[in-house]
Amino acid sequence: MGRKSLKHAEIEPAHPGDLLREIVIPATGRTKTEIAALLGVSRQTLYDLLSKKQSVSAEMALRLGKLFGDGAEVWLRMQVAHDLWHAERATRGILSRIPTLKAA
Repeated sequence: MGRKSLKHAEIEPAHPGDLLREIVIPATGRTKTEIAALLGVSRQTLYDLLSKKQSVSAEMALRLGKLFGDGAEVWLRMQVAHDLWHAERATRGILSRIPTLKAA
């Protein structure tokens, strides 16, 4: 399967903070302050992630994956999908002028 073209990816992938804020944290029955403490981060760090002011780093992905039991990869994949979607739109004009080379 080839890479999806920009035409097929019109819907913005969710930022991991959206999923945490809307679904994951509420499902735990814990407060955001409790979740921050369990993650070993400040409340501000968690709030920055939940408000999309901060991206999920590899270290944060490890923490989230451990706390919620789903592994770091899911959080990193979600962040990468979100970032790539925005980067593709920001560089659309540039990318259209870059050729794709084939191996000789």
